[in-house]
Amino acid sequence: MNSNQKVGRIVGALLLFIFISGVLIFQFLQGPILFSDNFLTSTSENANQIISSMVLGIFSGIASIVIAILLLPIFKSYNKNLAYLYFAFCIINFISIMIDNVSVVSMLELSKEYVKNTSNDSLGILKALVYQKHFWTHYFYLLISCFPVFVLYYTFYISKLIPRVLAIFGIIAVILMFIEELFSIFGNSISMNMLLPLGLIQLILPIWLIIRGLNSSILEDEVKK
Repeated sequence: MNSNQKVGRIVGALLLFIFISGVLIFQFLQGPILFSDNFLTSTSENANQIISSMVLGIFSGIASIVIAILLLPIFKSYNKNLAYLYFAFCIINFISIMIDNVSVVSMLELSKEYVKNTSNDSLGILKALVYQKHFWTHYFYLLISCFPVFVLYYTFYISKLIPRVLAIFGIIAVILMFIEELFSIFGNSISMNMLLPLGLIQLILPIWLIIRGLNSSILEDEVKK
């Protein structure tokens, strides 16, 4: 049981890393630059910052896969299909991160070219195309990221490995995020405040796991079965 408790705390630390990485990437490193009106000049001016954000995103995606691997044997004792589904969604989520990073690289290279050739009018057309490409890859990545998170909280709910109130809050939060991202893709954003509940639970859950770990009594019951 001690090993499973250790797994819970490691998972908590990795989830906290993913949460902090997401805040840094989207609120500080990428978001204010790539979604600004003057991204053609600001992106190249902050090239190292953009590259750092992509590297951080890759490590965040790898961390989610590691979490799925660590939880796989534990989740399998409750629901084998959900365990493998969570692992599969984490792989897909990592792929979507890499696709999003490709669009970020496109914006960075276009920005560098624009700064060197400001008189080239054709770059104006490329600006619109590259910006829209990143918009689609970014929002589809956010949409896809909802699936592994939903499966994670649902599996936690049925397994009681964490308090069910946390799992229920997480399920509701990720549904709210999915709805907001889906409406945003269709150009009818409801409110970015719908993302706040998920941000809150994604901070609370890691802290809970780091302090308390997985519910040991539930794990012991599964072993006796």
